[in-house]
Amino acid sequence: MDKKVYLQMLLVIVSMTFAIRASNNMISTTIPLLVKYDFHFTQSEVGIISAILSLGTFITSGLVNSRLKTSERRKFFITSSVLYALVLPLFYFSTPITIWVISALAGLSLGAIMPNVITYAGLLEDRKARERLLSIYTLALSISLVAGPALESVILTKFTLRDVFVFFEPMAIAAAILSLFVKFPQEESKNVKVNVLSNPGFKTAVINILTYNIPFSAILAFGGIYAVTDLHVTYSVVTSLFSLFFTTSLLARIYLSVRPPQSVSHHVYAAISMTVIGLIMILTSINLLEFALALLILGFPHGLTYPLSVISISRTFKPEERNAANSSFFAVMMVIGIIVPSVAGYIADLVGIKDMFGLLIPVVLVLLAFLRRYVKYVDEIVKTEVKAVTRS
Repeated sequence: MDKKVYLQMLLVIVSMTFAIRASNNMISTTIPLLVKYDFHFTQSEVGIISAILSLGTFITSGLVNSRLKTSERRKFFITSSVLYALVLPLFYFSTPITIWVISALAGLSLGAIMPNVITYAGLLEDRKARERLLSIYTLALSISLVAGPALESVILTKFTLRDVFVFFEPMAIAAAILSLFVKFPQEESKNVKVNVLSNPGFKTAVINILTYNIPFSAILAFGGIYAVTDLHVTYSVVTSLFSLFFTTSLLARIYLSVRPPQSVSHHVYAAISMTVIGLIMILTSINLLEFALALLILGFPHGLTYPLSVISISRTFKPEERNAANSSFFAVMMVIGIIVPSVAGYIADLVGIKDMFGLLIPVVLVLLAFLRRYVKYVDEIVKTEVKAVTRS
């Protein structure tokens, strides 16, 4: 590929990913604090409104975007990016009633954005170049997740939770402009039938993301509330803790960008081990330092898990099949975001937030048992490729 084209592709992916993920993560972590302490919602209501955001994203990602043809999907993608820029500042004016509608609209607009950015990042035919670009894409995600909370922490030293949404609006506007430059894959046929669910790479990607996104969804919704209520920290310290968490996630993704993984299984098992250790540390923590250390450890599997799932899909689907696979995968992630906060909020009301985190440990271990059945097939693809190159 021409270097100028590749650099343009890289610049668009990194810039748009940074803008969308930084602002989207801000919404996910700030809404629980806003509705809990400004609107006095219960834990269950906090979980439900977090689920509403994910429900909107699931609808457009899994039910709309995955079924559109390339030309229609591009228009839908650009329209959604513009809608997101229009919706974000509305949080500033929200009330206990209107915030439900605004959250739903934000989720609906986000559902068409990230799956198409992932597909754009996976257009390269060469596997190593493609996986390196995908790793750089996930690296941009991590950089945004470090910079976003750090920026929000500074803002909250002088401004309110509502003001944060206004400060992040330029990112949404930038994303709307950049959406015009995102390219879409050419369709080889009008009716490409893809059996996504039976693909072992898709099963690996889904189960792998479940092992982390289940605890991560709970952390996003209730980690900040736990820190404020039980550890008695300020809102600014809460966002600093999230920045700390995403710093180790960033380190993990730098590693994957420098050394794209040959073996997905080895990295998956390491990530799950660290997830369990981090959850145990939260369960046994008694002060801010121990909670911060737990978040530091949990950041590493956050950095590893998502890229490994994306790579699993890119290895096992053809280019014309990846939109359907990526949209379905992203939809699954949103289903997690719908179910987990709702259930976690109910459990937190019953047993407390800390014990709720502890109950996630056996869930992760059960998923590990299922993952072992499928991850080996993803590694076999690379082994077969290496043998073919050696023979030639």
